[in-house]
Amino acid sequence: MIRSRIAPTPSGLLHLGNAVNFILTWLMVRKAGGTLRLRIDDADCLRAKPEYLEDIFLQLDWLKITWDEGPAGPDDFRCRFSQQLRQERYRAFMDELGRRGYLYPCGCSRSKIRQFAVDGVYPGFCRDRSGAPVPGEAQRVRVPEGSVFRVEGQEVALCQAMGDFVLWRKEDLPAYQLVSLVDDLDDRINLIVRGQDLLPSTAAQLFLAGLHGDNPFAETSFLHHPLVLGEDGRKLSKSDNALSLAALREGGGSRALVYQAVARQAGLDPDGIGTLDELLLKFC
Repeated sequence: MIRSRIAPTPSGLLHLGNAVNFILTWLMVRKAGGTLRLRIDDADCLRAKPEYLEDIFLQLDWLKITWDEGPAGPDDFRCRFSQQLRQERYRAFMDELGRRGYLYPCGCSRSKIRQFAVDGVYPGFCRDRSGAPVPGEAQRVRVPEGSVFRVEGQEVALCQAMGDFVLWRKEDLPAYQLVSLVDDLDDRINLIVRGQDLLPSTAAQLFLAGLHGDNPFAETSFLHHPLVLGEDGRKLSKSDNALSLAALREGGGSRALVYQAVARQAGLDPDGIGTLDELLLKFC
């Protein structure tokens, strides 16, 4: 059976790009008669805000997106589903990789990395170190030269795209690649719908899953869809104050506008689509 998830982050207001991703995932799961989980990615507690958590539930309700597993609301999320409750699980996964010799501590500052990075990739100053990090240091995973992964028919050279990426941050927090993989494994997710910009993340997580050993992540199905772009031609981003769903609603925008955007993304005729059920009928 298909098991998938939508994974908003409470680090900003949800925007049209988020909605398109969530609805595409919802459509694929409902078409297959599968199970959809709501996973809220709040492991980065430094950026998570209560008002953004509230916004997630408000906008999902407005869009009529339903889920089968996960929190019923903000309070339920905080009590039972927050990733901040799973820190020891993430640390145990990382420690296993460390015992196998795949990790190394890194004390490089962000300014030093920016100064010497090539195409944004960490230059490997600490690569020959071993042992545990001291407070204020990150942990990185060694990505061998020539590490290439085939994702949806595209080759991703992980060594060039991400290099030795961080698994545990210097703020003593787990990094996204680690958290996302561990949750997907624990939740038995076998379908992941992402934007094309996350192809390197998919390769990184396939790499980590392979290092860790026997698990089904390599059999996961992926769909990387084109990004929703703003009027300036750039992808929508919370950090860029992209037009939020809340602002769309306050400006008189309707759900139909969102559903029609999803239809165009899926290569469907958007005419006559005013509800999520009508979109599902065309999708099927």
